[in-house]
Amino acid sequence: MSTSESANPPPPSSPPPEDTARDTAGDENPAADPPTQLEADVVDDNDSALGFSDEELSTASLRSSIREYNMLHGRGYHRDQTYFLPSDEDESDRLDLQNHQLLLTFGGKIHFALGADTAKRVLDVGTGTGLWALDFADEHPEAEVLGVDIAAIQPSFVPPNCSFEIDDLEKDWTFSRKFDYIFTRLMAGSFADWDRFVGQCYDFLEPGGWLEVIDPTLPACCDDGTLKPEAAINRWDEYLVKASKKLGRPFDAGSGHFDRVKAHGFVNVERKIYKWPINPWPKDPKFKEIGLWTRANIEGNLEGISTALLARGLELSREEILAFLAEVRAELRNPRIHAYWEV
Repeated sequence: MSTSESANPPPPSSPPPEDTARDTAGDENPAADPPTQLEADVVDDNDSALGFSDEELSTASLRSSIREYNMLHGRGYHRDQTYFLPSDEDESDRLDLQNHQLLLTFGGKIHFALGADTAKRVLDVGTGTGLWALDFADEHPEAEVLGVDIAAIQPSFVPPNCSFEIDDLEKDWTFSRKFDYIFTRLMAGSFADWDRFVGQCYDFLEPGGWLEVIDPTLPACCDDGTLKPEAAINRWDEYLVKASKKLGRPFDAGSGHFDRVKAHGFVNVERKIYKWPINPWPKDPKFKEIGLWTRANIEGNLEGISTALLARGLELSREEILAFLAEVRAELRNPRIHAYWEV
């Protein structure tokens, strides 16, 4: 996955500080933090447990640490046939789990855009259960934070500087005031026209305002050849992309964000790359824990993530989907496959 940060050019009289501006001329994609090379942990051939136990990796066993982040469980999702994820309480729980996974991945940081800390008016696009908006509002009491989603799954009790609205941001935006900072994450597969979305972000940012986008890039990566070309995980990535494009909402849009934001006039564009191991295969304790959460997030919700796309986009039967996902699930449990998705 890739995180793109973009700055709307400030007025000529207020240039960005030299120590924060980035030269984005040419085709090179600057990366402030090169991806860490992951080292695999040793797996004993005589170990009878080559995978991971349900108890070790169950969502329930992981939720105790989520509570540190004041999780708020939503109830149900807006039922939109163009949206591929389920609209139920389990999906809301998955979004909450995913919020914790992102916090762990980014070392507790909830934003990267340089102008976020001084922003007075903030928009969270696709806020979901509202956790990011709530956290940002708590950390920045001087900012006015607005979270927008098509589903009414946000909490009723919020800080005085935070509010939520139900709206479809694929339509024309009608906000009466512009924003200093627009944030959106993991919305791949939600927008049919990302160029239109980025253009509306540009138009509704104050001069000097910032856009931050966090989204997946597919397929999965592997540095040592343990993820074979014919692997079920590779086919899963391929099927998701193919089906989502057929349905008009590309799941691999993240790979084009860097060039897209520059093409719409943003400057000081920076790309940061992080890694989500598919399971706890890395030797490094931090990445092992991230892999634990990645597997819990994906494997525990594999059917919910995949069913609509594979059925509507590829016209696979229920039996074909379940048989295929069993192969994917087995590979997600295999610590000998040293694969990861980029963030």
